[in-house]
Amino acid sequence: MNPETYLADVDVSADRAIDFLDARDLPPPEPLQETMNRLSDLDESSVFVQLNDRVPQFLFPKLDDQGIAYQTVETDEGVVTAIWRPASE
Repeated sequence: MNPETYLADVDVSADRAIDFLDARDLPPPEPLQETMNRLSDLDESSVFVQLNDRVPQFLFPKLDDQGIAYQTVETDEGVVTAIWRPASE
């Protein structure tokens, strides 16, 4: 499985390093906890990609509160959420 293929439909630079989590088999709340743990180290040169079996609706308010950009798309393999820190201006 190549996480770069999941970014094809997401509006984020392909030049970023990718941190990938396949959360489809993790029971709640592990996907949310693991994602938040990994985001604490996310810098502007990286993108975090989460593959889940459902839309991570409880994640979105937390990302909004921190000013972190994200985009979610549904694919044949599951729900892909790309998460990144916008470049500083």
